[in-house]
Amino acid sequence: MKKLFFVSVLIVCISSVQAQIRFGLKAGLNLATVSGTLNPAVTYSMKLDFNGGLLVSIPLVAGVSLQPEVIYSGQGADLKVDSITGKYNFSLINVPVMLKFMTKSHFFAETGPQVGFLIGAKITSSGQSYDVKSQLKTADFAWCLGIGYQLPVNLGIDVRYNLGLTNTTKNSDTSTGGGTVKNGVIQIGVYYLF
Repeated sequence: MKKLFFVSVLIVCISSVQAQIRFGLKAGLNLATVSGTLNPAVTYSMKLDFNGGLLVSIPLVAGVSLQPEVIYSGQGADLKVDSITGKYNFSLINVPVMLKFMTKSHFFAETGPQVGFLIGAKITSSGQSYDVKSQLKTADFAWCLGIGYQLPVNLGIDVRYNLGLTNTTKNSDTSTGGGTVKNGVIQIGVYYLF
């Protein structure tokens, strides 16, 4: 009898958690830049791009959920050397796993690790485009921090900062002309939960 009761309670708990798991879509604006020592003569500034993808909201306890995501993210930076301007255009598939803390007033804070997979990298300048993917590492690790508001109609808005932790250049030996480049991205987005 105890086993039957335990199995029944377990089935009810699993069913209620599965019923609360929600899938969603998100999209937004990236304000991306890089920091580093690759070339001291280069000045980096923010570049506008976009992000978009899928998310899953998994409730853990009251007011706390886990939110894994798979997001396309356009990153990089505007750059300037003397009077020459250009852009780093990096394309990544980012997989953040956010721990989300929701208040009763529907505001939330979120934080978590992120791994990004480089799918393309180009430098553009003066109408020319150069593929530089082979000069960069294929994985980029970051830590994400964000805040937002969840509307009662399954729509939410968030602002997140992705702090790059990885030197993305393959040649980081400054004595041979290498250096470091780390991504930094402010994301402003909207999402919808089904």
